[in-house]
Amino acid sequence: MPTRTLGATGPVISVLGLGTMGMSDLYGPADDAESIATIRAALDAGVTLLDTGDFYGMGHNELLIHEALRGRNREDVRISVKFGAQRGPDRSWLGYDASPAATRTALAYTLRRLRTDHVDIYRPARLDPNVPIEETVGAIADLVKAGYVRHIGLSEVGAETLRRAAAVHPISDLQIEYSLISRSIEDEILPTARELGIGITAYGVLSRGLLSGHWSNDREIAATDFRGASPRFQGENLSHNLNLVEALRAIAEARGASVAQVAIAWVASRGEDIVPLVGARRRDRLTEALGALAVTLNAADLAAIESAVPAGAAAGDRYAAAQMAFLDSER
Repeated sequence: MPTRTLGATGPVISVLGLGTMGMSDLYGPADDAESIATIRAALDAGVTLLDTGDFYGMGHNELLIHEALRGRNREDVRISVKFGAQRGPDRSWLGYDASPAATRTALAYTLRRLRTDHVDIYRPARLDPNVPIEETVGAIADLVKAGYVRHIGLSEVGAETLRRAAAVHPISDLQIEYSLISRSIEDEILPTARELGIGITAYGVLSRGLLSGHWSNDREIAATDFRGASPRFQGENLSHNLNLVEALRAIAEARGASVAQVAIAWVASRGEDIVPLVGARRRDRLTEALGALAVTLNAADLAAIESAVPAGAAAGDRYAAAQMAFLDSER
């Protein structure tokens, strides 16, 4: 398994990471036994970065990771945890809190669920509009000094926030959506991150499954699957976006690869400072994603891919309007 270093100050990790959100939340029903088996298969294949959030299934996702790591050497794995989103017992979203007290409290519960004495990368999931980023990063910096956190990350913040945060404490990486059809970070955020020595952990590399090559117009979406309200999966938007996928499929098949593999390989090709997170919930999907490591894209391949799916080609925003308004990275 090839490795990359997260930014100038972050850890050395596998070139692909595993995002585990869908095993607990937001993508409809999942099977715990298969989820645990998938995490273990990823670790066996050399994946060393596991990404989670304390609000994924209200702690369920962290408990899954704990079970998957049972009997393994904790130091062989890097666990990245997001915090801040507030949830109710009915799974509702109640707001956001990244205040220093909430930061410390959230980490205490995370350490308990994971049965570990530290988190490798700890990050607010969003910018709290009521709390200066300096206060949130300062609180995590105190946890770094105390040994409970190894590195500080951020998620879905813009260039100005990156600069303010980095002035308080070194930032290992920015976790943000980046794919063939989500490329807005290229304008300002990515150059700023590179200037500051901040790596990128790219989630949504398959655009929530849209670029997987397995989605269809007639696919039924479960009531608990947030893609049912995602603009890119609606009506004419979906038809338009699936046409882009078919254009990409022709390129992939000519190279003996799947659509998903080419989409993942494209993100990985964007720089040594970018680590794609794959959100496989099953071992077969994990195996397909790992196959992207064998896909080498030359200049002609990249030109063909970007001709088939040019920047800005997607129809619909990546989140519903209310969620887009909460993204510092989209302002």
